[in-house]
Amino acid sequence: MDLSTLAGLIGSACVIYFAIAGDGGSLKTFMSMHPVVVVFGGSTAVTLMKFGFKNFFGAVKVAARAFFYKKYSHEEIIEEAVKIADAARKGGLLSLEGIEINNDFLKKGIQLLIDGHEPEVMKKILTKEMNLTVERHMWGQKVFKAIGEAGPAMGMIGTLMGLVLMMSSMSDPKAIGPAMAIALLATFYGAVLANMIALPIAEKLELRSNEERLSKSLVIDALLGIQVGQNPRVIEEALKNYLPRSKRGTSINDAA
Repeated sequence: MDLSTLAGLIGSACVIYFAIAGDGGSLKTFMSMHPVVVVFGGSTAVTLMKFGFKNFFGAVKVAARAFFYKKYSHEEIIEEAVKIADAARKGGLLSLEGIEINNDFLKKGIQLLIDGHEPEVMKKILTKEMNLTVERHMWGQKVFKAIGEAGPAMGMIGTLMGLVLMMSSMSDPKAIGPAMAIALLATFYGAVLANMIALPIAEKLELRSNEERLSKSLVIDALLGIQVGQNPRVIEEALKNYLPRSKRGTSINDAA
């Protein structure tokens, strides 16, 4: 689980709660069904109209990666790749059959090596998988960015509706207050939907996409080195280019 996403979501909700409660306010004051329907329902409907059912519900599934994501550090991938390269150099590619591999993408690539695929074929298969994964993330980003754009706009629509109701009730002072509340709450809900939920999730999905592209590119380079029988130290040094300079220190084998 990505605790930073959960902590950010809970933290921002707590800030709003304490801002309301700290001034002696009540959460009931900020609860109204009409603005919720206009902002959340309207934003969902507009986004669904833009992207269709497939991309919309696909984005909902992809959004789970903002909270649940099995991340492998580049150091872990390099260490595992070097060990595999050492085993392949000593016993050949067939000796990798049944070897324990934690990274699923690396595991799939090793199986392609064992099956005897040419480097170009293996690279094509894995690159296509990487690109399709990144494309799914891209659609998720687009959907949540669209929700983030629609939220404030629907909030403005809700505000205008509330103002119309208020103006039409000027003869009844008791009706002015509720109509004004609807008008202001719609803007409030639109800002919350965009800036606390939709846009942060879109940005996190973009981060996940970049991380995954980089990690899988690293794996592909490692597999190509293993396939041609490069020295594990040469593979390690080549893969260290994916690391920040501060982490390119001693050899993993030396550290072990």
